[in-house]
Amino acid sequence: MTTLENRPATALLVIDVQNDVVAGAYERDSVVANVASLVDRARAQAVPVVWVQHADEGLERGSEGWQLVPELAPADGEPLVEKAYGDSFEGTTLEQVLAGLGVGRLVVAGAQTDMCVRSTLHGALTRGYDALLVSDAHTTEDLTAWGAPSPADVVAHTNLYWGFQKAPGRTAGTVTTAEVDFAPA
Repeated sequence: MTTLENRPATALLVIDVQNDVVAGAYERDSVVANVASLVDRARAQAVPVVWVQHADEGLERGSEGWQLVPELAPADGEPLVEKAYGDSFEGTTLEQVLAGLGVGRLVVAGAQTDMCVRSTLHGALTRGYDALLVSDAHTTEDLTAWGAPSPADVVAHTNLYWGFQKAPGRTAGTVTTAEVDFAPA
């Protein structure tokens, strides 16, 4: 039900599953395994997989920490969008990539839940995309020392509130990895 005209396709958007981003992340191994499962299923169904990779002063482009985790790798021809802001659309080519693929619906997975994942979900919905969060395929690090809730609470709260998001002509929500249906809503 996207509000974007002539954009019936779905894409899997994998956000910032990079070495330093997920090194100490909550349930890192199971989340990465779920993302890998989603990538395999998307490829098997000829659904575009779009990769997002963050760089800034604390995550230097080209460094080992900046690299995608070894369990995941873009296939030839899969777009990789580099970003410097939380919202994967800001200052990037993401919109052009998705428009070129005819994508109006995003299935979102990755890191960090309370930063880039959340910002990108909201950015997608406000730009007219349907935005589905995979509830067991996103994670964050422990920021409790700075007053944040525990990583488990951040993930649970994001899943809770994103399950109730909606906007005129657009859909949102959450599903588990096993429940993902790449067909348009």
